[in-house]
Amino acid sequence: MRLRGLATATVLTSLLTGLAAGLSAPAAADTGVAHYSSQIENDGTDVYYPSGATGELPVALMLQGAQVHRMHYARYAREIASHGFVVVVPNHKRLLFFDNDYYASQSQPAETVDWMDDENARAGSPLQGRIDTDTLVLLGHSFGGATGLAIAESTCVTPFCTGLTYTMPSEVKAGSFFGTNNKLPGLGIFPEVDNRVPVQLVQGTADGVALPADAETTYGKIKDNPKQIVRLAGANHYGITDAQNPAGADPDAAAQTITQDQSIETAARWAARFLKAALGDAAAAGYVWSTGDAADPLVTVTGAQ
Repeated sequence: MRLRGLATATVLTSLLTGLAAGLSAPAAADTGVAHYSSQIENDGTDVYYPSGATGELPVALMLQGAQVHRMHYARYAREIASHGFVVVVPNHKRLLFFDNDYYASQSQPAETVDWMDDENARAGSPLQGRIDTDTLVLLGHSFGGATGLAIAESTCVTPFCTGLTYTMPSEVKAGSFFGTNNKLPGLGIFPEVDNRVPVQLVQGTADGVALPADAETTYGKIKDNPKQIVRLAGANHYGITDAQNPAGADPDAAAQTITQDQSIETAARWAARFLKAALGDAAAAGYVWSTGDAADPLVTVTGAQ
């Protein structure tokens, strides 16, 4: 997926838990994950949360990839939730370049903040009184990751912004984006990313849609620390969806050389721990900035605090 002007690489032209990884990193919180359906604005939304967790939980908004239905992120969302997040996965349908389909938008964080306030107060909500309404983090895939970078800049960026101006909600604290770069289509230009919050890129080395070299260049264009790029060996563009090449989305012709379980668990673990570190979790910070790279045989990591 190429950012800022497309949904996948063709949008403007037509868009281990494997053994080695499991042994190489701390296990996710053993709380169990519950699920229910909700709605954010007009978007049908899946909500995942650690059922046994205590205290208030931060919310992670999943910005879906272009033309990828929310149901394809169930396993990834559950993995993130197991680390202590309420994960919301809306189906955000809108018109983009004459195509009415699933395309993330910069409007979604503000809509999610409203949902957080309402859901935390709603009698009968499984999360009544359990949501940290001051804290929202971002997850994104492909076009959704592009949208996340635009949100992190607090700037209205076409085609992710549907208004004339944009201000990032103060509740947004960090973002982790999979299969994401900011190469302008047809121009070969990578604009600077003037991020206001910590940003992590998770990039599959076998990605045939969002090329690894473009993610490296994008990482170099992220201006402000903390920032990090996690290279996930053998994962392709659909390493975080429940199955390869989900129906409705542009396929990745490059084969993934690790299992889907491996790619989902590893990508989710690194995303969740980066986001927790950004929220002040010392153990997570130690993992993502010090010990995790050497312990995890599937990744190589570059970062700056």
